[in-house]
Amino acid sequence: MTIKAVVFDAYGTLYDVQSVADVTEDAFPGYGGIITQVWRIKQLEYSWLRSLMRRYQDFSVVTRDSLAYTLRSLGLQYDDDAFARIIDKYLHLDLYPDALAALSAIKDCKLAILSNGSPDMLNALVQNSGLERVLDATISVDAKKIFKPSPEVYALIEEVLHVPPAEVLFISSNPWDACGAKAFGLHVAWIERVTPEAMALACLESETLPPLTMFKILRTQMDELGFEPDHRIHSLSELPALVSAQRS
Repeated sequence: MTIKAVVFDAYGTLYDVQSVADVTEDAFPGYGGIITQVWRIKQLEYSWLRSLMRRYQDFSVVTRDSLAYTLRSLGLQYDDDAFARIIDKYLHLDLYPDALAALSAIKDCKLAILSNGSPDMLNALVQNSGLERVLDATISVDAKKIFKPSPEVYALIEEVLHVPPAEVLFISSNPWDACGAKAFGLHVAWIERVTPEAMALACLESETLPPLTMFKILRTQMDELGFEPDHRIHSLSELPALVSAQRS
């Protein structure tokens, strides 16, 4: 295998979506955990529903709508300023601590993001986190007006980078995204940050599952879709060695 491009999912892969929890807790004390998890679950669900309905709205709209759903469903009252402060965190999500070093170590490949995020959201996020120094491209699904895991989205990689699927390594921590990329024909490395063994232990530690544990059960474990990633790693720090091994 010849790897000429390494392409990353953004939300949950390079950027920690759980980093909104401090903001949600500050805005709604005692509710931060449940808001954070329901918001992310509905954000993904709305992207899939809009794709199936063929009623595309960009990810900034999806993100606002899913937050509005979450707050309404929990019976929480808010003003425009509080809502805006929470939404703004999506432009300043925390970069995973090992992300910049991992990307810098493989900069002899073309490096890009392929994300559901709208162009404005992604450009701000990349700029605010300093990743613009190492990325060759930031690719948004907005060009196709449909969300991942549509095959049309993964085709954007070759259109933008001019690298065929056989020479692309796609990285995601989202199982559904890893399956979608593999179904399209990309080489895929899935970041398994939470193992089934860890999930089993977490479920035994409390009679009532915390919202974060439920989220991890639903969104961090490999899906049963008939596709398996080519590689499983546990953090971005393992990526340089994987790329080196595949290129040697």
